[in-house]
Amino acid sequence: MEQYKVTGMSCAACSARVEKAVGSVPGVTACSVSLLTNSMAVEGEASAAEVIEAVHAAGYGASLKGAGQAAARMGEDEEALADHETPALKKRLIASLGFLLVLMYFSMGHMMWNWPLPAWFEGNHVAVGLVQLLLAGIIMVINQKFFISGFQSLWHRSPNMDTLVAMGSMASFLWSVYALFAMTRAQADGNQEAVMTYMMEFYFESAAMILTLITVGKMLEARSKGKTTDALKSLMKLAPKTAVILKDGAEQTVPIKQVKKGDLFVVRPGENIPVDGVILEGSSAVNEAALTGESIPVDKGEGDEVSAATVNQSGFLKCRATKVGEDTTLSQIIRMVSDAAATKAPIAKVADKVSGIFVPAVIAVAAVTALVWLIAGESFGFALARGISVLVISCPCALGLATPVAIMVGNGMGAKNGILFKNAVSLEETGKMEIVALDKTGTITSGEPKVTDILPAPGFTEEALLRLACALEKKSEHPLAKAVIARAEEEGLSAADVTEFTALPGNGLSARLDGAVLLGGSLKYVSGLVDVPGELVLRAEALAEQGKTPLLFARDRELAGVIAVADVIKEDSPQAVKELQNMGIRVVMLTGDNERTARAIGAQAGVDEVIAGVLPDGKESVIRSLKEQGKVAMVGDGINDAPALTRADIGIAIGAGTDIAIDAAEIVLMKSRLLDVPAAIRLSRATLRNIHENLFWAFSYNVIGIPLAAGLWIPVFGWKLNPMFGAAAMSLSSFCVVSNALRLNFFKLRDASRDRKIRKKEQHRKVISEVKEETTMEKTMQIKGMMCGHCEAAVKKALEALPEVEEAIVSHTDGTAVVKLKAQTADEMLKKAVEDKDYEVVSIR
Repeated sequence: MEQYKVTGMSCAACSARVEKAVGSVPGVTACSVSLLTNSMAVEGEASAAEVIEAVHAAGYGASLKGAGQAAARMGEDEEALADHETPALKKRLIASLGFLLVLMYFSMGHMMWNWPLPAWFEGNHVAVGLVQLLLAGIIMVINQKFFISGFQSLWHRSPNMDTLVAMGSMASFLWSVYALFAMTRAQADGNQEAVMTYMMEFYFESAAMILTLITVGKMLEARSKGKTTDALKSLMKLAPKTAVILKDGAEQTVPIKQVKKGDLFVVRPGENIPVDGVILEGSSAVNEAALTGESIPVDKGEGDEVSAATVNQSGFLKCRATKVGEDTTLSQIIRMVSDAAATKAPIAKVADKVSGIFVPAVIAVAAVTALVWLIAGESFGFALARGISVLVISCPCALGLATPVAIMVGNGMGAKNGILFKNAVSLEETGKMEIVALDKTGTITSGEPKVTDILPAPGFTEEALLRLACALEKKSEHPLAKAVIARAEEEGLSAADVTEFTALPGNGLSARLDGAVLLGGSLKYVSGLVDVPGELVLRAEALAEQGKTPLLFARDRELAGVIAVADVIKEDSPQAVKELQNMGIRVVMLTGDNERTARAIGAQAGVDEVIAGVLPDGKESVIRSLKEQGKVAMVGDGINDAPALTRADIGIAIGAGTDIAIDAAEIVLMKSRLLDVPAAIRLSRATLRNIHENLFWAFSYNVIGIPLAAGLWIPVFGWKLNPMFGAAAMSLSSFCVVSNALRLNFFKLRDASRDRKIRKKEQHRKVISEVKEETTMEKTMQIKGMMCGHCEAAVKKALEALPEVEEAIVSHTDGTAVVKLKAQTADEMLKKAVEDKDYEVVSIR
């Protein structure tokens, strides 16, 4: 997707015209124009020159947003988002008001309330008229931009809001000039009655007031629009401008764009980290609030990754640059937020279609209004006033801004809280989700095994058991061993050196320590060599029922105790699931684990449904089935989640996950907290509600205002709208829409107290766990040596690598693998696949 800057647009009709012009260029597959940021996103194979030429032909300017170094482009984008419009409009407004006050004194003060004038004006009505003409002309010159833009767009047959303003003001001025000349002739003829009649036909003050009031509205709108991009501008300001790199052992301060991948850089306490990198020396507390919104600093040490724009708060760090320029996390966040602002939500299409025909329709209505009043016998001045009122009260801008301002503010709110929406569609659609499917590992759980229970046998303490286990597991590379060692380190225990270490794959470990034989492993393995008390057997089995892996340890054939290890659920997972359910959303957990482990984790998290034994491509098919019941959001973090993330209506990636998962998703959670899922849905619903309010206001304003301006209610209620009040109403309409969108800045996206359940049709629920592929044959294998979920995964992967195997459901607790076959295969092939992984196949039936 290429992004362009577009100049010369003033309202929704302009953006619709540009979009239509570029969309007709051969090779352009999609085009989205944002009036809010004056930007355009184009997809397809068309060249930049062709796109720019199409924009110029439509009467506007365009240029490709700069390529090259991210820092330079970031500066360019920051400059593009800077509010240059408000200061210029403020100068125009001050100058216009100065001359308008004088004009109003002559036109209203003197003529209506007999305010005094200098002696040479007494009785000289022509002189008073000439002064009004001069003052109105000056104000029109000050606000000449309306006329240039309005009549240029009319010339290109794409009239916009400026066209309406220019036509209304010019019509008032020209009719007043005609009345002035007619009055001059009447005064020369001595016809005082005609002189007074023509004086009442002066609309010089209306011509000037229309321009001034519209300028007031434009300034308020520009100021409010500037605030909607505050989040994006604050992100850009976070980008460090310089870095201290090490060259030949010496420190050297260089511009950020000169830092290359692999360079060594240093960061002192209080300084911003310039680029993404990995710590080589030192440790510190790093404040990552700029990227994640999390105010609590994170402890970092050697080997840990750091990100650009985060703040080093305490220690001296020496790092190696791993991502620079546009590859840094900050640059990717800015690009996501910017791209989302350049895209359009589906709901905006209705307003765009109306805006495209709105201005020509208004001009036609104004002409018909004036003609009807003339036919009805009213004076030309009266009919003209009604036509001008129609022109100046009509506001396509409110329609065009209703959606993009809310999308921009909502997207900025998400970015500030570590929730990144990649496009406007995802921000609109997320709140409509009816089912949320959660991957277990790394999403509901932490993804890293941890020690959960320590049960020493009689005669042993927890410390003694942990020391023994740590010594035995020290030389093992199994993930469960790492969990035991990590717990020992937390307790400040050191592991003794063992000899004669032997790992029996799938069974356990053995070694010697000070002449004593140490054993460790599964309940099945250890109980075959050591006497295990019945009470501990029951407790170990209870732990297994909870989805934990009990490891038994013994010394010289005497049981030392049980240590349970599990992939524990995150602290916020149960709360997140509960909040989703309170929103009326069904929560489903998907996992490749066995049924028992999956159900234990599912019960702890409180999900509505658990689907276990699901392969990566199986997740995708489950999502497809779930979509038959309603809109589905998939939350995951791994490479194996990418197909399911893509298949879901909305894919949500955990920020700490893989780049592939993040690329496949529409929403990225930077904090890796599951509570951000309901927060994202809450924000989406609030944004959509705000868009509905804006559209209601924009449509209602025009539906009520245009008939009033046309004089439809004069015969009934005598309501008559002065063109000046019409201009005031127009100037405030867009301001109201933008101000309403800014209310989203005060929305509490983590407050669950106001959550409402979505309305949905009652549907027949399919039990997804029963949706299975037809199989021609099943074989059950008895396998010896499996002792944990990781062993299950190894056997499962080995069997499913065979082309004849459809699916393998493996359980280490039962010591079985149920193999579903697509075609006949020899038992020897199945046996070889498992035994190549160092597990023993006892039987196949």
